[in-house]
Amino acid sequence: MTTEEQVARHYTHGALERAILDALLASGKDIDTLVASDLSALDELHLGWRAATVELGKDLGLASHMHLLDIGSGIGGPARYFAETYECRVTGVDLTDEFVEVAEALTDRCGLDDRLAFHQANALALPFDDRSFDAASMIHVGMNIEDKASLFAEVNRVLMPGARFGVYDVMSLQDAPLPFPMPWADTIETSFVRTPETYRKLLTEHGFQIEQEHNRLDLALKLSREMREKAAIEGPPALGPHIIMGPAAKQRLANVMDALQNGIIAPIEILART
Repeated sequence: MTTEEQVARHYTHGALERAILDALLASGKDIDTLVASDLSALDELHLGWRAATVELGKDLGLASHMHLLDIGSGIGGPARYFAETYECRVTGVDLTDEFVEVAEALTDRCGLDDRLAFHQANALALPFDDRSFDAASMIHVGMNIEDKASLFAEVNRVLMPGARFGVYDVMSLQDAPLPFPMPWADTIETSFVRTPETYRKLLTEHGFQIEQEHNRLDLALKLSREMREKAAIEGPPALGPHIIMGPAAKQRLANVMDALQNGIIAPIEILART
């Protein structure tokens, strides 16, 4: 089994759309008249959640005339936010077939299907012509990709000159072992967490200029603490990442928070331009 097949299997749920719709109904949502914000508690599968997506959107400088490529789009949370907030077009790609199918179904329920399209594809071989996009985003994806050099070369190929590329990944701050399972991998075999220095070097070598870098560790820890405090008072939320991760969610989330608190890793945004 290839690394890509292992990664896709890791994220495959099997009955994800039904699980999400049931959770939405349990939380009192009308699943026939959804808006993107109804889904934000479960479709922002990254540290910092919706708040981090908001910051990335601002940094990318998105506008209504732009066409954004969202690499590793998952079930479409950030893509829907960008399309709804900035009225831009968004094309998402993801390795996992089920994620693509669910992203399409939820986007249709939100009435945003005229602005968004999702494709099953490998980020190392994007099925698009050169210079097709005005901007690109990649949120918590690089941890599953070993060949980041080829990844950044491929992203550069499909971006217009002067386009921004926003990378928001979990990056390593210490040379210390990670406690597995993690949200993105059950073992080190499919985990390729690297340092911010590695990202900057490879981006620069493949045609990008670094514009900004933001460590979102404090944001992630603050929001996580607030979520735990709220759950202690109100009980576990009906909507959350556990819907997508399934029974393994508790251990995966506990491990990633432990690594964050110990300073082994941090969620870091790097903004680059072609």
